[in-house]
Amino acid sequence: MAYTCNDTMRAFLRDLPKCEHHLHLEGTLEPDLLFPLAKRNGIELPAHFPQTVEALEDRYSRFKDLQDFLDFYYIGTNVLLKEEDFFDLAWAYFQRAHSQGLRHAEVFFDPQSHTTRGVSLETVTSGFRSACARAEEELHVTSKLIMCLLRHTPVEECMATLTDAQRMFEAGELHGLGLDSAEKPFPPELFVECYERARSFHPELRLTAHAGEEGGADYIHNALDLLQVSRVDHGVNAAHDAELMERLARDQTMLTVCPLSNVRLQVVQDVGELPLQKFLDAGVPFSLNSDDPAYFGGYILDNYVAVHQRFGWDAATWARVARQAINGSWCEEKRKNDLLAEVDAVLAKYAGVIE
Repeated sequence: MAYTCNDTMRAFLRDLPKCEHHLHLEGTLEPDLLFPLAKRNGIELPAHFPQTVEALEDRYSRFKDLQDFLDFYYIGTNVLLKEEDFFDLAWAYFQRAHSQGLRHAEVFFDPQSHTTRGVSLETVTSGFRSACARAEEELHVTSKLIMCLLRHTPVEECMATLTDAQRMFEAGELHGLGLDSAEKPFPPELFVECYERARSFHPELRLTAHAGEEGGADYIHNALDLLQVSRVDHGVNAAHDAELMERLARDQTMLTVCPLSNVRLQVVQDVGELPLQKFLDAGVPFSLNSDDPAYFGGYILDNYVAVHQRFGWDAATWARVARQAINGSWCEEKRKNDLLAEVDAVLAKYAGVIE
């Protein structure tokens, strides 16, 4: 069923304070930044790669599957070489998402996409951390930086990356560990030792992992049991396992769902097929996120609008979605309370204007 998202509803959705938990900074590399960075750094793109912004945007609209997307994604990372490149990338994201109501972001990055090209981990993290600091100072957007392991690479390489990053975890410069790239055939159990090692770095280190997008509910069970994650990225296939749904609701384990990404990568054919209402009815908390927005055609507000056009939730339901995203964040309690107060203020602003 289709619902209208009129100007008033869109303004309400924009004004809701948003927390984003599933955002790959490398996935915000828009074509209009990719080509200037390639020129600035003297990078020659492959002959088969689209040669204009328009042609590249068109190609991004026609991914066959996750691997097709990843092939383009990793080509794009090649233009990122210097600290200023990583800063420019993240700062562009923060500016765009802030205009759509972003208040807090817990952002992923893939160091192995860069260190294998001779770019140091320090170069990558310094650029990203500088952008995070500027976003908090100028935009009042708080953030956490989450380092991800590429699950399609050998476990030994992942462990070496963890060793290189140990000082940053211990110093609190990196706030969490994630696991991304293609889920199949790389199940969570391959990375048990990596996650054990990471837990030894810092007593408050947060853990998450992609599971239940390509993989079934068993991937989610194993991420929870073996990796001991406190939330699950994607997780839409949890809807097929009643026992898992009960567990997620009981423990209030948040799923970081990415609606437009799921459509673009053909996890579902339409946003309306996502089990979002089923999650709400079962008390399973989730947040709405943009994943790799430069590739999937939408930032955070675009995902909110797309969901409204298929589910038609009222203001109270949207406020519930916003609150569960805030409560599932890894920010400090004071920040959560401030954002929860913002939700109440937005509800009051639109009372009597929208249902």
